[in-house]
Amino acid sequence: MTIALTLLLSAGALSQENKSQTKEPFTTTDESFSKYTYPEWFRDAKFGIWSHWGPQAVPRQGDWYARKMYESDIVDRSTQQFTGKPSREYTYHVEHYGHPSKFGYKDIIPLWKAERWNPEELMKLYKRVGARYFVSMAVHHDNFFLWNSQIHRWNSVNMGPKKDVVGLWQQAAKKEGLRFGVSEHLAASYTWFQPSHSYDKTGPLAGVNYDGANPELQDLYHPPTVMGDNAWLTKDPKNYANWFKSITELIDMYKPDLLYSDSELPFGETGRKMLAYYYNQDMTKNRGNLDAVYTCKLLDSKGRWVRDIERGANEGISEFPWQTDTSIGDWYYRTGQKYMTGTEVIQMLVDIVSKNGNLLLNVVQTPEGDLEPDVLAILEEIAAWTAANGEGIYGTRPWKVYGEGPSTASNQEKGRFGGVKDVRTYASNDIRFTSKGETLYAFCMNSPEGNVEIASLGKQSTLNTKAIASVKMLGSKEKLKWKQQDNALVITKPASLPAWKVVTFAIEFKK
Repeated sequence: MTIALTLLLSAGALSQENKSQTKEPFTTTDESFSKYTYPEWFRDAKFGIWSHWGPQAVPRQGDWYARKMYESDIVDRSTQQFTGKPSREYTYHVEHYGHPSKFGYKDIIPLWKAERWNPEELMKLYKRVGARYFVSMAVHHDNFFLWNSQIHRWNSVNMGPKKDVVGLWQQAAKKEGLRFGVSEHLAASYTWFQPSHSYDKTGPLAGVNYDGANPELQDLYHPPTVMGDNAWLTKDPKNYANWFKSITELIDMYKPDLLYSDSELPFGETGRKMLAYYYNQDMTKNRGNLDAVYTCKLLDSKGRWVRDIERGANEGISEFPWQTDTSIGDWYYRTGQKYMTGTEVIQMLVDIVSKNGNLLLNVVQTPEGDLEPDVLAILEEIAAWTAANGEGIYGTRPWKVYGEGPSTASNQEKGRFGGVKDVRTYASNDIRFTSKGETLYAFCMNSPEGNVEIASLGKQSTLNTKAIASVKMLGSKEKLKWKQQDNALVITKPASLPAWKVVTFAIEFKK
C-alpha cells in the first residue's frame, strides 16, 4: 500500500469517526427539550397576525366545511353517536353544488382562485396594525397543502390559485421585517376527514358512496381508519409516517421561525422526532443559536415549547411565555358573520401581554384573498391604538401582578379550549400592568368614568415600595394631575381622553 493511499484511508476513517461523535443538540428526550430557551424576538413581539385561509373559504360557510359537507348524519363528538340530523353545510352543499357522491371537496378546490390576493399589500397593512410576526396556514384538516410540495399533488401550486401561498407570504413578511411562521393542522386530518368515506343513510341516494371512498382519491381524503380510530389524533403508525414526512418537507423548504400544531405534540415519539429536527435545523440555520418557536396545545409546556390556548387566555402570569390563538370572526370566511370590535381585540391583547403571553390573531380573508370593509375598519382601529400605545406592549415583561379590578376575580368565565374567556367585558376600574426597565405601564381597560385609582400603587401597597416620580398618558401631551395616596395612586380624569377606550399610563419611579 502506498503512503498516499494509507493517508487517504486514515483521513476517511477519522472523518467518519468525527461524524459519528458529532451529536445534534436536541434528541427526543425530556432532558434534551428542557434545554430549550425562548427566543427574545418572540418574547418581545407580543402580537402576530395569522392567515387561516384556503379552499374551505370558497362556499362562504365558515370553518370545517370540507368535513361538514359530508355529514348527512351528524356525529355527536362527545358521545360518538349519530344524531339523525344533517349538518347545515351538507344541506347547503347539496343545494348549491350537488350531492357529495358527484361533487365532492376535490371539486371545491379548483374554485379557489385567490384572484384578489395581494400578500405584499396585506403585509404592509399588518405591520402598520402592529403585528411583529405573521403566520401562514400551511395545511388545514382538509389535507390540502398551501406550499410547493414535491410529495403531495394536492397543493396550491398544482391546483386552485396555482401559487405557492406559503412562499409568497414568507417573501412579503421578510420584506416588511416580520418574523414568519406556519401552522399545520394535518395531524388531526386523518380522522377528521373520515366522513368523506361515508354515504347517505336515507333518501334517494342512500348507500351511494361519497367521493372520499374512491381509492384513487385516498391521497386527499386519506385511507379509511379502523374501527375505534376516531379521536382527534389517529392511532395508525402509517399516518404518523405520512405526517412526519410532510411536516419535515415544510420545515426544510421554508425554515420558519415559528411552527404551530393544532393539537398537543402529535404522535408520541414521532412528534418528538419532528420537534428535535425542527430545533436542530434552526440552530444550523442560525449558526448555533436557537431562534425557533414551536407552539402546541399541551397544557404544561414545562419550558420545552410555547403553550397555545385556542380562544382563551391564561388565568394569571405564566412562568413561561405562551400564546393565544383566536380569530376576529369565524376561522374561515362566512357570509354575515359577526366580528370582534377593535376595542375587544385591544383589550384581549393587553390582558394576554400582562400575563406573559402573545396574541396570534386570525384576520378573516374572503375566498378571493382580500379583506372586507368592516375588517379593514377593525384593523385601522387597532393600528391607531398600537401606534400610540405600543410602547407599553412591545418588549415588555409582566409586573408583580397582572392587574386589579373586577375582572381579576376568581370566578372568571372559562374559555372554550382552556384558560379563561378571551373576549370579556371590562369595567373602567379594571387595570392591567406591564413593565419595561424602570417604567411601569398601567392600562385602564375601559374609558375612565372618573378619576383613575390604582390600588397596587398606593403608598401602603405591599406590591410597590417606590415613590412615584411621574405619570403620563400615552398618545397625549396633556400634563396629568395625580397623587400617590396611602391606598392608591389617584390620577385625575384627563380633560381630554384619546379616541380609544383602553388608556395607557406610563409611570416612572423616583430613584
